Amino acid sequence: MNQAGNTKAIMALLFVGVLMGALDLAIIGPALPAMQKEFGLDNRNLSWLFNIYVLAQLIGTPLLSKLSDRYGRRLIYVLCVSGFGLGSLLLVVAGNLDTLLIGRAVQGFGASGIFPVAAAVIGDTFPKEKQGSALGLIGAVFGLAFLIGPVIGGFLLQFAWQWLFLINLPIAVALVIAGWRLLPTKGNKPPAPFDWTGGILLTTLLLGFAVGVTNLDTANIGDSFQTLAVWPALLAGAVLLPFFWRTERRAADPIIRPSFFAAKQIKLVLLIAAGLGTIECAQVFLPSLAVVSLGVTTSTAAFLMLPGVFVMMVVSPIAGKAVDKMGAGKIIQVALVFIVAGILMYGLAGMTFVTFIGAGLLAGVGIAALLGAPLRYIIIQEARDEDRAAAQGLLNIFLAIGQLSGAAIVGAVATSGGGGTEGYQRSFLVLGLLAVVMFFVSLGLNRNKPEKTNSTDTQAVSS
Repeated sequence: MNQAGNTKAIMALLFVGVLMGALDLAIIGPALPAMQKEFGLDNRNLSWLFNIYVLAQLIGTPLLSKLSDRYGRRLIYVLCVSGFGLGSLLLVVAGNLDTLLIGRAVQGFGASGIFPVAAAVIGDTFPKEKQGSALGLIGAVFGLAFLIGPVIGGFLLQFAWQWLFLINLPIAVALVIAGWRLLPTKGNKPPAPFDWTGGILLTTLLLGFAVGVTNLDTANIGDSFQTLAVWPALLAGAVLLPFFWRTERRAADPIIRPSFFAAKQIKLVLLIAAGLGTIECAQVFLPSLAVVSLGVTTSTAAFLMLPGVFVMMVVSPIAGKAVDKMGAGKIIQVALVFIVAGILMYGLAGMTFVTFIGAGLLAGVGIAALLGAPLRYIIIQEARDEDRAAAQGLLNIFLAIGQLSGAAIVGAVATSGGGGTEGYQRSFLVLGLLAVVMFFVSLGLNRNKPEKTNSTDTQAVSS
């Protein structure tokens, strides 16, 4: 196979791998009622079936990304996909809640490395003038997953809920075989020992933050901070942070290089990513806003979300191509203008079907443009080759921190505003102001057009 054909095959491999992980977030919803009935689960159990996947992703992302830089993309990608398949198998054969939770955790841990490694492979193997398009295509996966996920879930549920996870097994096997044949094998393998101390500290502090925020009661957030389910976990994360930072400054090959935070462009991207995660997570409250402001049923409210989801699937690859032509900085700024307009429309406009859908389309364009290519493109350009996946993993961490914080922020502001339409609109007004701040942060990004890769410098794809 020639290099062009090999690159297309790698792109297909990465696309399917990310789609597999994204679909599992989209189709878990239809499976929950059937799982609840079979195992007699309460609502808290169901919440943990979703949350433990996210927590495992948060923990696995920095570790697997760093291992990818050290030992090569192929090995870690294959291990990630294999772990995701193993978690799916555990769900299929589960006979109790504990096995279900373990299966979801193993799934999440495996999935955590798939996207950062995919982005790093694009940086390794694609010429600079095509990296934006490739990243944009990968970003479109998430819109596609949330469009087709409920359809696939509804179809497979006619047989049994286990089929929603059983279908992952042949896909995972095919990805393992293709990944072993196609992906680059070379890693950096520095002589320095692996930063296990930093890895343990980072895992513990992230887990503390995630558990504390997840257990917050947004209806009574002040008293909630005082409960044993919240403050010890948040305190543990806060106390460990300076110890982790000191460890990383001394480590020969740190999990997260302090130099990442010395690079202005990376710092700005991480700040924007945290804000984007907050706004992205807040989208889950839009059906509730539609129910209370438009008087529709929950099923109708879900359908009202489809135009925004469809736009996200279409816009991401278009934005990726624009990054290749115009540069990432300009696209980020334009995307944030769309986000500001859409979120402020939710917060300020009188809610009608037209304004609700229109705001969703505006915000959807901006979110899709940011999530796919430009932020990851800047990280690829700014990070050293040997730290490429670790830097992508750090970006994922900041997105996740924003996502975890978003639900708490929206819930708390909406409750303080009395709930209902006024409370939700007040929440989106706060998010609109956050988007404005993000726009001003983005003004510090480089607005240069990307340089083309010289033919003599184009990296060959190793198999």
